[in-house]
Amino acid sequence: MFAGSMHVLSMHTSSQASDNLTVFDYSEGCLTMSTTPQSTPSATSPPPTGAVARPALTVVLACLGVFASYVPIGGVAVSLPTIQRGLGASTSDLQWISDFFILPMAALILTFGLIGDLYGRKKAFLAGLALLAVGAAVNLTAHSVAQVWVGQALSGAGGAALLTSSLALISHAYPDFRTRAKAISAWAASLGLGMSLGPLVSGTILEHASWRWIFAPTVVICLIGAVIAVALLEDSRSAHGRAIDVPGQLTAIVAISGLIYGVIEGGTSGWTHGPVLAAFALAVLGLVAFVWVERRSAAPMLSLDLFSSRVFSGAGVVTMLTMFGLVGIVFSLSLFFGNVQHLSALEIAYRFLLVNGLGVVFGPIVGRLVGRIAPGLLLTGGLVLTGIGMLSLNTLDTDTGFAALIAPLAVIGVGFAFVMTPITSIAVSSVPHHLAGMASAGNNTLRQLGGALGPAVLGAVLTSRITAGLPGHLADSGLADADREHVRSAVSDEGLSAAGHLGLAPEPTGRALGAIGDSFADAMHVCMTIAGAGMFAAAVITVLTIGVRRAKPHGGTAVRASGPATASGRVPARAAAATVAAGTGSAAGADGA
Repeated sequence: MFAGSMHVLSMHTSSQASDNLTVFDYSEGCLTMSTTPQSTPSATSPPPTGAVARPALTVVLACLGVFASYVPIGGVAVSLPTIQRGLGASTSDLQWISDFFILPMAALILTFGLIGDLYGRKKAFLAGLALLAVGAAVNLTAHSVAQVWVGQALSGAGGAALLTSSLALISHAYPDFRTRAKAISAWAASLGLGMSLGPLVSGTILEHASWRWIFAPTVVICLIGAVIAVALLEDSRSAHGRAIDVPGQLTAIVAISGLIYGVIEGGTSGWTHGPVLAAFALAVLGLVAFVWVERRSAAPMLSLDLFSSRVFSGAGVVTMLTMFGLVGIVFSLSLFFGNVQHLSALEIAYRFLLVNGLGVVFGPIVGRLVGRIAPGLLLTGGLVLTGIGMLSLNTLDTDTGFAALIAPLAVIGVGFAFVMTPITSIAVSSVPHHLAGMASAGNNTLRQLGGALGPAVLGAVLTSRITAGLPGHLADSGLADADREHVRSAVSDEGLSAAGHLGLAPEPTGRALGAIGDSFADAMHVCMTIAGAGMFAAAVITVLTIGVRRAKPHGGTAVRASGPATASGRVPARAAAATVAAGTGSAAGADGA
């Protein structure tokens, strides 16, 4: 399953925690384990929680939570052109509407995982529903872009809490990896369902009401979920060796926020602009500080020893590249469909249903294949297929119809279904069992960071390429010199929103809009090429770091990778396969996910 050998050192915990320094070596189809006692059990260590009486209800609520957290992502994506017109927002403003949701998810996933472990996953789940509902309520009353940013940030924080707590609750409710795999497949399908139905719901609402009402369904779903969870959801926690890592959290926020701000503003204001350079410098300092803090922390938020595993590191890079490409092209296509082809939000939603809907259909199938076919092989095939679909969109033009988009978008949807489940399985199974929760949370953080960088980078590419290509298309349009300069200046100052009020006569306006559309199409081709190349690069990284071979069974009874070794000090490779099967779906902090 994994090529070569893999060494992972377990996390060092405080002197009051019972832990061992464990070295796992995955080679020759077998997992070798050696342990060295580090400390004795603490008398104050909490006892393990008992079995869950209503595991099915736990799964239903977990699915509801992740569904609620992803409905706004898809719903807002297809509504961006309408929001832009309603608030007079620039392209940079729209990028921040997307990133103010994703950034808190990326920055707070690890923290909410720790909060759930320490104080109870039910509390973290309810906090996530509350934050998501409050954020949506803020957007319901928004009359400025800044207010939408605030609402998105609150909702993103709620999404981080729901992602970590929902999967952790499932992992506790189903300790057996086979039943857990089925539950997590439902969880992953709910995530995709939220992405699929969000655009359709928002598109339907925009046909009859103001864009603000697209946030109302989230409030309703969260309130229903909270009422049921308060009364019936069973709690769990895993406080062993965990502690809130405030310095780690603060330095992570500084690094991530500085990077995203620098990319977004660099694309609009110039890469040598003072605030842009300061943001990148702050990002570098934040990253250095994060590494320094985590290396010295008794209970790190993210143990950097995880990255000593070539497999885990490769999975993290692949996750970032995948989400970078997918979220980036959804953002770019949404603007193209709305601003150039002048499609309604509902028409845009139908197009994106090909991507998200097929992911929901094929997700459970891939979940069953993970236990039979090497996850690395499934992942490589999915990445190549997704890359082909993205490059196929280079035929996109201003008059491209729905029929011509069916094949490329469907290929992306099917390919992406073969990416999400295997990549999480690989990340979780590449580390000892007691670090699986941290590994899955770390992988999820990298996924959200890639999702934040996608709109930021490709949005910057769109802006710069449109600005650079517009003069040539304006010259080809036959407009007078004065009109060409007027249009170029307007787009340079206001972005695409200037197309709605160029102030020209009808005939020159039509020519100007045609030139803007052609410039946008050219810029889209560059974005599709970047995203597609990223998928192929991720496939190469998968082959080099993860491998595409399945481990050979070694006989014996399947046990957890962190369980007792055999007399020879070796754990059967089937244990690793069990861990892989348990890791289907997207994973956040889990109790042995």
